[in-house]
Amino acid sequence: MKQKIREEIWRKMEELDIARFPRPVYGRIPNFAGADKAAIKLRKTKEWAKAEVIFVNPDSPQKHVRRLALLDSKKLIMASPRIKKGFLLLDPSKIPLWAINKASTISGAFRYGTPIHPSETPFIDIKVTGCVAVDLKGGRLGKGHGFSDIEWGILSEYGLVDKSTITATTVHDIQIVDEIPMTKNDFPLDLIVTPTRIYYTNTPYEKPSGIIWELVMDRIHEIPLLGELFKRRRSALQI
Repeated sequence: MKQKIREEIWRKMEELDIARFPRPVYGRIPNFAGADKAAIKLRKTKEWAKAEVIFVNPDSPQKHVRRLALLDSKKLIMASPRIKKGFLLLDPSKIPLWAINKASTISGAFRYGTPIHPSETPFIDIKVTGCVAVDLKGGRLGKGHGFSDIEWGILSEYGLVDKSTITATTVHDIQIVDEIPMTKNDFPLDLIVTPTRIYYTNTPYEKPSGIIWELVMDRIHEIPLLGELFKRRRSALQI
């Protein structure tokens, strides 16, 4: 069912010309017309105003969110693609104003940001994640690889996110569906922002605490931070 929802959203976005570069959007967190407007609406929320540290996914539609975070002097944590190279810290006090737009891109984040280990990362006030589809109960679908949930699990293991962390996304209105099936490792959304609306989900779903290891054992050799945590866990169990 989840893949069927993804396929339907990707198809609609292409057929209605809502999709934006990179295209086609099949298999991606889809960039969309109005992504900049959605980011501006997120910026107007009280949650954004209070936040000092914002974690944002590296996908194209959230480039605008990353740029606004830096412009608003918020510390920005960005996951590297597929979490292969861990997390990057972008400190706006160390980035020239003229470079902020470039720093908001993946290549720019590697140039102007610095790798940061979770043990040195500040607490995350807002975690922004890219989605293929969402529902108004806080259900969400990524592109199917589970990276956002693994990010949450890693951050949770280090005490960098908890129930107080606001989980948010920016999507096109067409990406809102009636219902998305959620599993125990899926973290829900508190806030959904489109180019036209701001939705507070008051989600009934619990935010997971820590990593559900039986669901990620096939990934520990692909994601260094996950492998590191697994070794630490195994050592602790042997004591």
